[in-house]
Amino acid sequence: MSYRFRPVTESDLPLLARWRTQPHVQQWWGPPEDEDAVETLAEGCVAMWIVEHDGCPFAYAQDYSPHDWENHPFAHLSSGARGIDQYIGEPAMLGRGHGVAFVREHVERLFAAGAPVVGTDPHPDNMRAIGAYARAGFVIASEPLDTRWGRAVLMECRKTDINRLFGTSE
Repeated sequence: MSYRFRPVTESDLPLLARWRTQPHVQQWWGPPEDEDAVETLAEGCVAMWIVEHDGCPFAYAQDYSPHDWENHPFAHLSSGARGIDQYIGEPAMLGRGHGVAFVREHVERLFAAGAPVVGTDPHPDNMRAIGAYARAGFVIASEPLDTRWGRAVLMECRKTDINRLFGTSE
């Protein structure tokens, strides 16, 4: 499967707001807050992506430097590290392997751009996400902990691990 990652624009905000009303998204991301998306888009410190498959938008992904936030749980990661978050917005796309596949593709894009390591922080009760990240090459790096963004388990994926696990070349 291949995916297209295109930057979020203001015209995507209604789509993101609709996805945020989906129960499977709200369970882990909370209710939609239009102001947050507009602020994040305006600030530019988070790279925001609409993920498309076969020309159809179905997911949201974001990546950022954890070193841009004070006391970030991934502050221990080396310079150039990226943090990621994402969700599948379209319910019909759940349970079909897209989460693992597009996360892996996103991580490989970040490695190609120079990131040595990528971190993600799913809620400890979100076993679906934790399993998907593990299948995409992430390993659990912490016990559950409380962060300013909520309860999380830290997971990390290093470029060297991906090369070893999936036989990709540098």
